[in-house]
Amino acid sequence: DCSCEVAMRYTVVLEREPDGGFVAAVPVLPGCVSQGDTREEALRNIQEAVELYVEDCTAAGDPVPDEADREFVDMKTGTYR
Repeated sequence: DCSCEVAMRYTVVLEREPDGGFVAAVPVLPGCVSQGDTREEALRNIQEAVELYVEDCTAAGDPVPDEADREFVDMKTGTYR
């Protein structure tokens, strides 16, 4: 019986709401969305939402989604001469 912790990293998409506040979502975790009055609050809230999502997956015996197959591209913007 292992009670090991595994570090996981998820992409969070933050969007500013027109009427104020922020919405945070984790695209790889369907339905994992939260909000906050500030960017910091939204990030704290989505972290808690992710933790609960992963706990629910584990408790149900479902696989925990990850971003192992995701690739990122570094870009520089601006005018090159």
